[in-house]
Parts: sequence; structure tokens; C-alpha cells
Amino acid sequence: MKTRQRDRGAPEPQAPWNEVRPQLWQGGHFWTGPDGEVQTAVVGTEFDLVISLFTRPGHGPHPGVDHLISEIPDGPLTAEQLHSVQQLAVTAAEAVRNDRTVLVRCHSGYNRSGLVAAQTLIELGQDPATAIALIRQSRSPWALNNQTFEQYLRTGLDVAYLLAGLETPS
Repeated sequence: MKTRQRDRGAPEPQAPWNEVRPQLWQGGHFWTGPDGEVQTAVVGTEFDLVISLFTRPGHGPHPGVDHLISEIPDGPLTAEQLHSVQQLAVTAAEAVRNDRTVLVRCHSGYNRSGLVAAQTLIELGQDPATAIALIRQSRSPWALNNQTFEQYLRTGLDVAYLLAGLETPS
């Protein structure tokens, strides 16, 4: 399964991960270091829970860290994938409420992680526009450059889930 849409013109982020709000971080597997070279972001024990929407061997987290994996594409999602995003966001919000540090990550930390992190903010009481703005302010202006994901958030994942469930395979 192809999970990442290539090159929307977005540069690699300038940090492996960024704090979106206390206890909630958004990041990726790759970032550009101060020397301009692409670096790998390897998670150790910095976080209590890591949610990976893209994975690569050797990128962590440490075996003792809770790690949830749900590889989803950086494109239109099925009803099942939208349901997974909802469940991950509920889990992340619960962890944040319990004062646990959470990292939501994907390849570069822009779209898939942005979708789950923004939905986590919504679960924590933010409205969609504020959640989207906070993701872009905290991670990068390039975060949530996937307009489909932004629409899912603005419409509401419950509605997006129902609409995606109506699609019939051809």
C-alpha cells in the first residue's frame, strides 16, 4: 500500500517533533538538521505513548514504550481508516488527560500525524479551525497541506466516516 503522497513541494521539517500543547507532540521519521541534511528521528523513551501512522525499522520507540501503529495513506481514507483515526485520537486525548506524553508521528510529521493530532485537540475541546491553526503554528505552515484531511476535520470525522461508508467499490 502506498502510504505517502510524494512531494507536494513541502520541505522536510526543521525538528524531529514539536509540542502542539502540553503532553501532545507531533512529529515524523525524518527532518532536516541545522546542516541542511535529512536526519532520521529515532524515538527512545521521551514519550509515554507513540502513535505511528507510518513506520520504519530502527526508528523506535524503545520496547518499554506504549506504541500504537495504524498505517494509513496520505490521501482519501476509507471508513475503516477514518474510524482508526477517531480511535487513535480518543486514545491520545485520554493519555493527555492522564498527564502522559504522547507523540503522534508519520513520515515527515505533516499530514497523517496532523490529522490525528488535530482530532486529538478536538477531542480535548478545541474547535476544528483552532485545532488546525494550532497544528500549523506548532509544527509547520506545511502541516495539514492535504486538503482532504483538512476537510475531514472541518466536516467532522463522524460525518466523513458516514460518507466514506456510502462509497461502493467499482
